[in-house]
Amino acid sequence: MTGAAAASAQWQMTGSCPDVIRVDTPIGKTLYLDVVPEEYGVCGVIKDAGDDPDVTHGSKITVKVDIREEKGEISFVGGDGIGTVTREGLKLPEGEPAINPVPRKMATEALRKIIGDRAAVVNVSIPGGEELAKKTFNPRLGIKGGLSVLGTTGIVRPMSEEAMKDSLLVELDMYARQGHKAILFVLGTTGENALKDYYGNFRCILQVSNYIGFMIEEAVERGFTHILIGGFVGKLVKVASGSMNTHSHVADGRIETICTHAALHGAPKETIQKIYDCLTTKSAMKVVEEESLGGIWEDMAQKASYYCEKTAHEMARVGVIFLDGNNQILAQSSNTKEVLDAVLEPGEEKNE
Repeated sequence: MTGAAAASAQWQMTGSCPDVIRVDTPIGKTLYLDVVPEEYGVCGVIKDAGDDPDVTHGSKITVKVDIREEKGEISFVGGDGIGTVTREGLKLPEGEPAINPVPRKMATEALRKIIGDRAAVVNVSIPGGEELAKKTFNPRLGIKGGLSVLGTTGIVRPMSEEAMKDSLLVELDMYARQGHKAILFVLGTTGENALKDYYGNFRCILQVSNYIGFMIEEAVERGFTHILIGGFVGKLVKVASGSMNTHSHVADGRIETICTHAALHGAPKETIQKIYDCLTTKSAMKVVEEESLGGIWEDMAQKASYYCEKTAHEMARVGVIFLDGNNQILAQSSNTKEVLDAVLEPGEEKNE
C-alpha cells in the first residue's frame, strides 16, 4: 500500500509515474517495488508473499491519493475489495476501513516526504478482495466486504507458522478488548460445529489449529481465566502426553500414549501389543472398544487438562473435551462443567 500511495503522489507532483518506488520499512529494510500505472494518478503494486501461503499473494493493491491544496491530515478510505470494521475490539473503530495503524503510519510518512504538510485522502483498493476475504479470518473478526491491510514490519515474513500465530493473536486480542475472560479453543471448523451443536452458543470461539500451548500462554497473559479445548481425540491425545503443539512435524506419540493408559487400566500385554501395532488413532480406538477399555479416554482427557493448566501456570482453569470420529463427545476432563459455565453464553442449556 505504501509503495502505491507514494507512486500516486509522486506522479501527481512531478507529472511522471515512477517505474520503481522506494519504501522504507519499520524494521529498517528498504524495498524497491515495481509500479503498475493505471489511469492518471492511480498506481498499483503486486503483493509478493514469498514462501508464505497467503491468499493475497499476487494480488494488486491500487491507490489514488487525492492531494489537497490546504494543510491538514492524511486520511484513508477503503475502495473496492477493502473490508470495513464492524465489531469492537480491533485496533480500529467500527466503520473504519480495515487498514491497520502500521500501514497507515508507513504511508503517511512516505507521503509527507512528497507532499509536505498538505492534506490528502488515500483511497486504497484490492480488486477481487471481497471474494478473497472469504478465505481469511476476516469474517470471524467482523471485517465485512473485503480484505484487511495488515502488517507490523512492512514486509511478509517467509514463515507461515509465525504468520498464522499473528493472525490468531489478532482475534484473541479482539476478544480480550471486548472484556472476555472465558473462551473456547477448537482445532478446526468441524470441532467448532460439533461443540456448538452439542452445547449451544459460546461467548467466544477461536480456532487455534495446532498451537494449543502457545495460545494458552497468550490467553493467560491477556487475562483469560477459563479455557475450554475441544477437538478430535487423534490430535488431543498428543496433549495428554504433554505435547502442546499437535502438528505432526513437532510431535506424535499418540499410540504410545494410548498404550500407556491401557496398561494402567490393566490391559494384558497382548492387547497393548495390538494397540501398539495400530497405524492410526482410529484403529487403536477400535481395539480399545473391543477390549472394553473405554475408561482410558477419560483418564487421557484429565491428563491433557493437567498439562494445559501447567502451561497456563495454574492461572486459568482449562477443560478438555475429546471428540470421536463421528463428532460425538468421547471423553472430558472432570473440570469441564465448571469451565462450560464460564464459556457458554448465559441461558444456554448444557447437555449432560
